[in-house]
Parts: sequence; C-alpha cells; structure tokens
Amino acid sequence: MTTRKKSARTRLPTEAELDILHVLWDQGPSSVREVQEHLAATRPTVYTTVLKQLQVMADKGLVRRDARLRSHVYEARFPREETQRRIAADLLGRAFRGSPAALLLGVLSAHSATPSDLAEIRKMIDDYEKRQR
Repeated sequence: MTTRKKSARTRLPTEAELDILHVLWDQGPSSVREVQEHLAATRPTVYTTVLKQLQVMADKGLVRRDARLRSHVYEARFPREETQRRIAADLLGRAFRGSPAALLLGVLSAHSATPSDLAEIRKMIDDYEKRQR
C-alpha cells in the first residue's frame, strides 16, 4: 500500500497555524516579528517558534513568503473564507457523515446562540436558497 502526501491545496492548518493565519488575515502581509508581537498580546510567544511555524506553513503551501526585503514578509495563501470552507467541509465529512443539519445542530448545542445569531443564520439560509434557484 502506498501513501500519498496530501497536496498543499488540501492540507488543513493546525490550531497554531490558524492563530498565525488569523494575524495575517487581520493585519495583511507581515514580518515574523510583527506576527510574533500580535500573538504575544494574548499568550507568550517566542520569535524563533513563530519563524519555524511560518517556514513549515510555507512548505505546506498555507502562506507565501516574500524574500525580497531583508526581513521576510509572509501572507496567507488562501482567503479566510476559503480556509473556513475547507475546514467546515472536512469536519462535515469526518464528524457528521456529510449532514449539514447534524453539523448545525451540533454547533447550536455546543454554543448557545443569541436571537441575533439565529436571525443571521436564517438570513444566510434564505440567501443561500435564493442563490441555488
């Protein structure tokens, strides 16, 4: 039996990689130092750890590195929404056997939704149905 390495396009980020991606999505292209400083605002973070993580993420195809400047600048390779869709699709398939209803019920059971949240979900479903027609 042969094992194939997942392509960069299908690889999902780990929790630590998602933390870094959130910084890059929120702040735009950033140096290692800038990413480390943003992460350090919420938890202790070491520069060399962030550097290594970004290097791994570049190898996985999750970020792009611009080496033209003295300090390398990294940016997310995929938009936030695309990454979220890929994670949701993976979770949907693995944990909920492809059932969107079971996924939504699981989410609502795990975290109570406000009336505003529920209204927003209903609007999203309505908009989705209109696009499908």
